[in-house]
Amino acid sequence: MKKAILAKKLGMTQVFVTGGKLVGVTVLEAGPCVVTQKKTVKKEGYDAIQVGFTAVPSKKVTNPLKGHFSKAGVDNYKIIREFKLDNADSYSVGDPITADIFKEGDYIDVSGISKGKGFQGVMKRHGFHGGRKTHGSKFHRVAGSTGQATYPGKTFKNVKMAGRMGREQVTVLSLRVVKLDTEKQLILVRGAVPGINKGLLLVRAAVKR
Repeated sequence: MKKAILAKKLGMTQVFVTGGKLVGVTVLEAGPCVVTQKKTVKKEGYDAIQVGFTAVPSKKVTNPLKGHFSKAGVDNYKIIREFKLDNADSYSVGDPITADIFKEGDYIDVSGISKGKGFQGVMKRHGFHGGRKTHGSKFHRVAGSTGQATYPGKTFKNVKMAGRMGREQVTVLSLRVVKLDTEKQLILVRGAVPGINKGLLLVRAAVKR
């Protein structure tokens, strides 16, 4: 990764862009994150940095984490994640990572856990067409046959069926940064991002741009 930051989804709104066009945007509170540990090829076998997000009182973290943060000389954090950055060597323990690593017009990839939708049928979960609605049909929204004939006489793995939908990691690629508020650490991204409001997101430089 070239650059990355942890963020919290605040919700969606609309803003005017150049030319007077109104677009829908998602507001992200990006950082500030703090480097809590550096990992090197010599010691851990790879180069990376560990960052903390959302400072909390010491009573909110376990004793091993208290010692970890105390050794680094940083605050206690609710969330810690690891970034394998191309320029990991340029960071030191205690360095802040803020929203200004991006600028307006940049393209980013956003990863998060999608909203859980509970147990759903095959039409909503997989987009099945369904059966006909007329001529006395009793086959409307069901999956149909999932098994086989006498041979092989079983249902194969990975057959699309009804089940729990959502609540899985989703990455949306190449979203454009519309506006940036470095004072409030806000990034306004055109379009929607996965997850609930106040959900944790990973924001990184777009890999396909």
